[in-house]
Amino acid sequence: MRIRAFLALMVVFAAASEIWSQETIIVRPKEIDDVLVNPGIGFMTFQRFNGDALNEGTKWTEGYPIQYQEFKGILENKDHPFTSIAYFRIYWKFVEPEMDKYRWEIIDTALKTARSRGQRLLLRIAPYGTEPDNDAPDWFRALLGDESGKLPVKKWRTNPEDPRYVLHFGGMIRELGKRYDSHPDLEAVDLAIVGAWGEGDSSHLLSQATREALVDCYLDTFKNTPLLMLLTDEKTNGYELSRRPVGWRVDCLGDMGGFSPTWSHMYDMYPETIIQYGARDAWKKAPVSFEVCWVMQHWKNKGWDVDYIIDQSLKWHISSFNAKSSPVPAEWWPQVNRWLKKMGYRYVLRKFTYPSIVRTPGLFDVTSWWENKGVAPCYRRFPLALRLTNEKHSEVLTTAADITSWLPGDNLYDDRVAVPANIPPGTYELEIALLDPVSRTPKVKLAIEGRTPDGWYGLGKIRVER
Repeated sequence: MRIRAFLALMVVFAAASEIWSQETIIVRPKEIDDVLVNPGIGFMTFQRFNGDALNEGTKWTEGYPIQYQEFKGILENKDHPFTSIAYFRIYWKFVEPEMDKYRWEIIDTALKTARSRGQRLLLRIAPYGTEPDNDAPDWFRALLGDESGKLPVKKWRTNPEDPRYVLHFGGMIRELGKRYDSHPDLEAVDLAIVGAWGEGDSSHLLSQATREALVDCYLDTFKNTPLLMLLTDEKTNGYELSRRPVGWRVDCLGDMGGFSPTWSHMYDMYPETIIQYGARDAWKKAPVSFEVCWVMQHWKNKGWDVDYIIDQSLKWHISSFNAKSSPVPAEWWPQVNRWLKKMGYRYVLRKFTYPSIVRTPGLFDVTSWWENKGVAPCYRRFPLALRLTNEKHSEVLTTAADITSWLPGDNLYDDRVAVPANIPPGTYELEIALLDPVSRTPKVKLAIEGRTPDGWYGLGKIRVER
């Protein structure tokens, strides 16, 4: 009995010795202040891609097939931030020049080009513009005839209550969704239903049946790709948000009196409609995107307060901004860089703990404290992963973290990570990264020091034992 008691005591001492030898490593990465170009946030190019020449002066183009510039191998954008999003807006007539015959190659080429320039595509197909060459498709106009002078709204080119509009424009959107929903290079779809440029003018006049039929064309077919919609009216925005999380956008950020001395988008329309249309908390589940009113140089020419404009957009939880591929005024780069450091998400790993020794096969506990210093979460699930690597072996261990829930401020994530049996014993470097869900390589830059050439962030050494 004495021998058995002695052996049991030795087992206890051995277990305690192993626990005591496993030091808990505490890592507190050092924060950096760099502008980070990350997926789904920041400035975007418009009808252009990274590396293209910008629009000159205060003019821009939209709605027509892209005139592709010769790519010279340089991705930087002179007088404009580098971007992760390319916004392509095109009229219906170019996508469906013949009934039920779609020129998908127009969109395919834009998607392929965006990928080659380090971007994903944000897409809107507008039903029509305001000029003779951007009306609804010729075949559709032949069906309905000349409607000029017969419509209740100036910026409507056709009657949306005619069932043929839902059948054909809505039908094209449904085919678009069947083909492109979940496409890895499609950032989001900008929902358009009526009005010039697809901006929803007077959408509040639609019957509820027509409103729902048009919105449902998007909601029913784009089940995975995020959707954005202009703040148009309480009924339309309310309906879409009642069905699922949908992001919102507005197209005149910066207007501080350009249309009227007594009314402006910044002082009057946006502060009111964001609340009235039920969109105040939509940012928690879907992205908010803004488009410049005119171009930024126009803001400067008018003497408008760029800091006020930026701060209001941050208050409204902006993730991305379309400056219409026009230059940033040279004097405003400090303000723009401040903006870019807060727009969307910005993850700082404040603290990470792990044991100095792990067993294979086995489990080990990690804890982490993250601060999101941006104004919005990330809306795509980039897996949080750890990597063990040395000169002989490398192993990626994926966690179950859902970064889409990491709202601005502090976020905690703890996990018990499995160590597979195939990892050879030895000393490894422990690294961390947010991965591309397709390529499984690092995708999101963190606002901390220690990034390796292949995108991982070093945490320290860890010992693997049998």
